[in-house]
Amino acid sequence: MIATLRGEITQVEDNAIIIETGGVGLRVFVPKPLRERTKAGEAIFLFTHLVVREDDWKLFGFESQADRELFTTLLGVNGVGSRTALAVVSTLNLDTVQRAVFNNEPDLLSRVPGVGKKTAQKMVLYLQDRLKPISGLEKIASMSDTDSEVLAALTALGYSVVEAQTAIQSIPKDAPDDVEERLRLALQQFAGK
Repeated sequence: MIATLRGEITQVEDNAIIIETGGVGLRVFVPKPLRERTKAGEAIFLFTHLVVREDDWKLFGFESQADRELFTTLLGVNGVGSRTALAVVSTLNLDTVQRAVFNNEPDLLSRVPGVGKKTAQKMVLYLQDRLKPISGLEKIASMSDTDSEVLAALTALGYSVVEAQTAIQSIPKDAPDDVEERLRLALQQFAGK
């Protein structure tokens, strides 16, 4: 129904932004990273998806078509509603979701707030036939057990999954395969910011 939206941000709320367009203010639920960097008075363009329920209409907005497509695809998973789908898009980027799906790593998805192990497994099964690898990526590298432990440690320390993966990817290839050493090297990436 509403595919895109262009307007001025008039207010940033806890879980949404208000966009005025044509004299009407629309509440649009957006991923957390986008909401945190927007300010009232800025112009914005979003790809949107309207979720209609018996007693509720909600408009969701995304910076890219790929994020919107991921959101709408996640809505097809049994037991995943708009709040959970938005949490996934807020927490993980498309590359991470694809890696979790194509490498059968539901643990990555279960790190999203509100997503348990069973829901993560349902997502992996549902998305296997529905997600396509990103342009040219035939095989997404699998994470070693050591790096999975480092990822778990970093997320336990409060870093997002995306931040933790970025730090792990920046560890030199010749680094030892020791969890403590790799964790130390990953934490150095955050200290360098």
